[in-house]
Parts: sequence; C-alpha cells; structure tokens
Amino acid sequence: MRPSSHFAVAACFLLVVSAACVAETDRENAWSVLKQGLTNTNLEKRTKAASDLALLPGNEQAFDAALTALKDPKPEVRAAAAQALGELSNKRAIPELKKALQDTDPAVLLSVARAMISLGDDDGYDVFYAVLTGQQKPNSSLLDQQKKVLSDPKKLAGLGFETGVGFVPFGGVALSAYKLFTKDETSPVLAGAALTLAKDPDPKSGEALAEAALNQKKWLVRAAAFQAIAKRGDPSLIHTAVLGLQDDQDEVQYAAAAAVIRLSDIESGHGEKPKPVQHTRRPAPSKQ
Repeated sequence: MRPSSHFAVAACFLLVVSAACVAETDRENAWSVLKQGLTNTNLEKRTKAASDLALLPGNEQAFDAALTALKDPKPEVRAAAAQALGELSNKRAIPELKKALQDTDPAVLLSVARAMISLGDDDGYDVFYAVLTGQQKPNSSLLDQQKKVLSDPKKLAGLGFETGVGFVPFGGVALSAYKLFTKDETSPVLAGAALTLAKDPDPKSGEALAEAALNQKKWLVRAAAFQAIAKRGDPSLIHTAVLGLQDDQDEVQYAAAAAVIRLSDIESGHGEKPKPVQHTRRPAPSKQ
C-alpha cells in the first residue's frame, strides 16, 4: 500500500471517530436540555418536557425520568408523566401507576387509567366506569375519595383529550367547537369514558354502556355509548341498539344504526368479531 493510501485510511478513521464523538456529545447536550425542562420552575415547561418523554420508547433513562415526574408536586406534570409512561410501553411502570391511582386530581386519575389500559392492566377501566356511572365496580381498587372526585361534574369540567380521556369528535365537529356552541364541559369527558369502556372485557361495562345509551340526558354521551357498543361487538346488546333508532337526536340514531348493523352481522356470523386482547386484573387491595 502506498503511503498516500495509509494517510487516506487514517484520515477516514479519524473522521469516523470524530463523528461518533460529536454524535455522543449532541446526545449528552440533548439530555441536558430535557433534564433542564423536567426540573424547570415554570409549570408549562416542566409539563411539556414530561410529555415529550413519550417520544423515547425503549429508553431506560426516559422511563426513569417519567417515573420521577409522576411524583411531581403539580398535577399537570403528573398527568403528562402518566401519559408518557403509557406510551413508553414498559410494563414495569404498572406498580407505580397503581400507586398513582390514589391521586385526588381527576386529570391525573384519567391519565393514569389510560396508561394502565395501554399497558394491559384492566384495573384502569375502573376509573372510566366510575366517570360514566358515578359508581364503583365490585372489587374496584378505587377508594371512596377517588370515586367522589370522578363523579363530581365540577371536577371533571374542562377536561378533555389532553388529559387522556381520548375524546373523539363527532360528525367532524371539534371538541372546542362543541364546547363553544353548547357550553357543556362535562359531556365530552363522559363520552370519552364511554368510548374507552368499549374494550373492557368486564360485562359490567357493557351494562353501563347500555344504561348510558338509553338514559343519559346529553346526546353526545348517548352517541358515544352507542359507538362503544358497536365497537364492543357484543350481540347481546343488539336490543339496546335497536331502541336507539328511536332517539330524538340524529347523531345518536346514526351511531345506534351502526351498532345494530355491526352486531347483527356478528350474530349472523358475517361480521368481524373484536380480537381478544390479553389483559390482567389484579386483586383489589383490602380496605381497612
């Protein structure tokens, strides 16, 4: 090999090493920026930094940071941390999330519950059941204090998608527009709870959806309940869906009609049944 070739190889090696060092330095700088956000005295900045941890699935440092943020003094940060833990898809977060179910802030409770559901723990559905019905399931892990918070319309007012409820706009109408025209802050939360219960394997949630579909005063919640019934794919609820065809609100009738068609298709063997999902439900702690 000619001397010039040796120089060329050495130069390439130095460039590779240099690039690796620069990349590692950039990574360290990036973590420094994120950590500054997580410890910032400004609430909005701290909340945003906690939320952005969700962008780092598989990263142990991000997972540990989210667990730390879950204990932040401010509920906004705790809610963001809970959402991030759900999106990081690390089941080791479940024990800490279950502890966080003792929180007294509704936004945190909803975010924690959604995170638990996304990680495969059915206990998270208990929160949304309590929101929709104002009651607890038998053997629920929720304490009376949490149930009281979740059944208080004033506490729930103003909550929405950003708190983990998962509200889905109806008929192309955005949540903000719905609130503007109706001045109704609570129904979107109840609607989001109904939609979440669509995948709860507990029959009690099916009964709660049927009750909400037929008897809820707000049409948004009734429509959401019928949507959830359709997604649930349980043919035993088809008679509830048929009754919804007589609702005095068009949007509710549409959702009920879709539920009737889907459930009748499943009942006749022509429709696609919901795919079973493996979840866990742990025994509720004994109440002293």
